[in-house]
Amino acid sequence: MNPTGLAKFCSGRLHYAWIVLGVMFVSTLCGMGVRSAPGVLIVPLERSFGWSVGTISGAASLNILLLGLLGPFMAGLMEGFGLKRTLLLCLALMLAGTSLSVFMTTPWQLYATWGFMVGIGSSAGAIGMATAVVNRWFVARRGLAIGIMISANAAGQLIFLPLLAGLAERYGWQSIGIAVSLCVAALIPLLILLLPESPGRVGLLALGATRPPPERVGSSNPVTVAMRGLSIGTRSLDFWLLVGSFSICGFSANGLVGTHLIAYCVDHGIAQVLAAGMVASLGLFSLIGSTAAGWLTDRYNPRVLLFWIYSLRGLSLLALPFTQFDMLSLTVFSIFYGLDWVATGPPTFALTNEVFGERDAPVIISWIYCGHQVGGALAALGAGSVRGMTGSYMLAFLASGLACMMAALLVLRVTRRAPALALAE
Repeated sequence: MNPTGLAKFCSGRLHYAWIVLGVMFVSTLCGMGVRSAPGVLIVPLERSFGWSVGTISGAASLNILLLGLLGPFMAGLMEGFGLKRTLLLCLALMLAGTSLSVFMTTPWQLYATWGFMVGIGSSAGAIGMATAVVNRWFVARRGLAIGIMISANAAGQLIFLPLLAGLAERYGWQSIGIAVSLCVAALIPLLILLLPESPGRVGLLALGATRPPPERVGSSNPVTVAMRGLSIGTRSLDFWLLVGSFSICGFSANGLVGTHLIAYCVDHGIAQVLAAGMVASLGLFSLIGSTAAGWLTDRYNPRVLLFWIYSLRGLSLLALPFTQFDMLSLTVFSIFYGLDWVATGPPTFALTNEVFGERDAPVIISWIYCGHQVGGALAALGAGSVRGMTGSYMLAFLASGLACMMAALLVLRVTRRAPALALAE
């Protein structure tokens, strides 16, 4: 059944926007699950090839950096080339990278596959794409929808990391590349069959809309679209406040915890599979936290929500190095940190829509997310270097916790503003 036929079948029962949300959730789940796989590869590759943690972390850093840097251009490409075709192009490149990684024997091949190809491919799951999908398909319940989309980042790790760690321990590191390649290959026909380009393509309005959206007029060149969004953003202090706070989000989330927490636990005598299970529990609580943050964003001031999210995350990171790394302390950390892990996404999305308007929000939030990934890349590389120089991750976690406390103050300065700036050419 094609999207038009399925939309007619669902008419009166379920708005097709929820089907699209489900398809994009699965796509993002797989993309972010694949992107997070280097966190499981650190220990096996170190043991198999003798590569340093810093060398392996560098590939993870490149992966994270490319995911952020290319986000605005992917959002621009989506406007001219199409949402579905952009997603399929990204997934094909990711599939090529994970498949070729099975044969790697030198560090440059690690950087080419897990760093370069997977980094570009995983940009299909970036927040700019999620923003475009939600703004295109939802007028009502936007906060909840973006919360569910962003929670896929956590759900990807929830599902993938324990399985990948078990595969690596039983069958070797090559099994990780094989497993994720099969997942990505299965995802491609799902998108082809079920994802329409827009509500209008299946004869619908967006959920909660009373009229079709105005036609977009402007360049379809992705570079022009991306740079126009950057020009609009950089003229606003609010943009820099959001970039700064979201950079700290990336520094304290996928760059540090997502990449290094398993290795940190192994340093304290915890088996890798058990450590991966603990990271997966973070993903479970993040799934709850992000969805709840989306629901709250529809009802309360997103600035205040962000203040509490960053504050609680910072306190949990500051406390972790001083625990005994026993089951009780790690469980408490998993709950408090996990609920905050990706909960920053919905209120940041809401603030971007509020300040810059729906039209430019996908590209501008992609630039904000670029800051998130730069922060993550610095943490992935820097924490590995700190571990190499001091023999411990302690300083990296303390620095990240203090940075989160600073981010909590930054977001309170984002002003309420009419979206007139978004209409400026």
